[in-house]
Amino acid sequence: MSMRLRRLVPVALTFALLAATPVAGQDNVAPIPVPFGVGERLEYDVKFGKLRVGSGSMEVADVQEVRGRSSWHTIFQVRGGTFFYRVNDQYESWIDRHSGNSLRFKQDLNEGRRDVERAFEIFPERAAFLENGVDTLQTSVKNPLDDGSFLYFLRTIPLAVGETYVFERYFRPDRNPVTIKVLRKERIEVPAGQFDAIVVQPVIKTSGIFSENGHAEIWLSDDENRIMLQMKSGLSFGSLNLYLKSYRPAQAGATVARP
Repeated sequence: MSMRLRRLVPVALTFALLAATPVAGQDNVAPIPVPFGVGERLEYDVKFGKLRVGSGSMEVADVQEVRGRSSWHTIFQVRGGTFFYRVNDQYESWIDRHSGNSLRFKQDLNEGRRDVERAFEIFPERAAFLENGVDTLQTSVKNPLDDGSFLYFLRTIPLAVGETYVFERYFRPDRNPVTIKVLRKERIEVPAGQFDAIVVQPVIKTSGIFSENGHAEIWLSDDENRIMLQMKSGLSFGSLNLYLKSYRPAQAGATVARP
């Protein structure tokens, strides 16, 4: 049977249930339940093909306020390269703890001769965003997500093998839809150990490791935590691969907000 298609706009799951919650009501509403929290950190070996050339990390750094909203501040980094090609990418996301929406996104990409820095302020309640401090609002979408927050969003939804999920939630409308194909389940071994995994293929109409041409695949642990165990992505020079080498779970009592 051919792969079925599910279009979830919006996704009827806890990650999006409170997207319209006013800022004023946040004190009376508990954050949405998610399988991650402040203090969680995953570290990776980075390889080009089979050659180890660097390191990567993915962490929930802290909780910060963004325009009065309590937000998870997440950082995803990939660093490495060879004498002829280097990658130093960083994605920072600020995710509303009461809706799961992206509120702020910073992207610093250094790949070969390409050097791009972008900063976005995202306004879910207005379906708009600002880029690099320019005052002109640009049209966004309801319940927006960015490159980094999509990695955490993936950990909150059911993933059935053989399904293709389509989301109209990338904060830049012209980059939609975002497609998530659930390819298979398998048991894998990474430096951190052996795990049962769910393999997904995310496709975003943007540049970088999740681009349409990259054919990225992500291995998530097949348990309640859904941590990223492994990632493989094709870039212009070859295959960029991440393998989990250590995992530190979230630490209770470490969610101190700061402006």
